[in-house]
Amino acid sequence: MREIQEYLVSSSGQMSLPAAARRRWHLERGGPVDVLDLGFGVLAVPRGEGRRLLDDLLSRDEHAERVRALADDPDLATT
Repeated sequence: MREIQEYLVSSSGQMSLPAAARRRWHLERGGPVDVLDLGFGVLAVPRGEGRRLLDDLLSRDEHAERVRALADDPDLATT
């Protein structure tokens, strides 16, 4: 998938993962995924890939510093 798609988030915060991704990630019956709150957006990846991806993007110290910088938003600061 190389296109941007818009999805609706319910008032309780739920959102459906596209069927193609569920099939590709073997989640036809549901299951866990990793969610990275990047501050400017949220990224869902297959379980176990979040830490590897985050480590590739930022060192642990850089990530901690960015999270501390989000202190103005209490929801983001707990990430």
